[in-house]
Amino acid sequence: LQPAAHSAEGTKVKKVLYDVNADGKKQIEAALAKAQNENKNVILKFGANWCGWCHLLSDLFKGDPEVSKVLNDNYVLVLIDVDKGHNEDVVKKYGNPTQHGLPVLVVLDKSGKQMHTQDTALLEEGKRHSPAKVKAFLEKWKPKPSF
Repeated sequence: LQPAAHSAEGTKVKKVLYDVNADGKKQIEAALAKAQNENKNVILKFGANWCGWCHLLSDLFKGDPEVSKVLNDNYVLVLIDVDKGHNEDVVKKYGNPTQHGLPVLVVLDKSGKQMHTQDTALLEEGKRHSPAKVKAFLEKWKPKPSF
């Protein structure tokens, strides 16, 4: 990921979140291997670099200490670029979650089984995502402790 750049006028340019050349199937494969190794679930975050809500959710994932802790302790996050039909095969595999708009989250267990699709509009509050709603979502779908 690249840090936010600034133009000559000093205005902030949106940072690149999604790798527009990445193969979603390979990204998921690598994430599942890591998730199995670390006993975590996987969150697929479908979106595109032009999507303002995608940036807002990523900022919340990184910037809110409580949300960030639950996310990092329990999940491997994969950003799947879906701009201009990219990774269409992956979108179809998971039941066309982008029909809900962008971003949309799909939770997989460490074996790759699809557990939940989350329309992120339901996590919004005003002009941002609600930290409490996002944290509750992450808590609900985190791996169950194995004793």
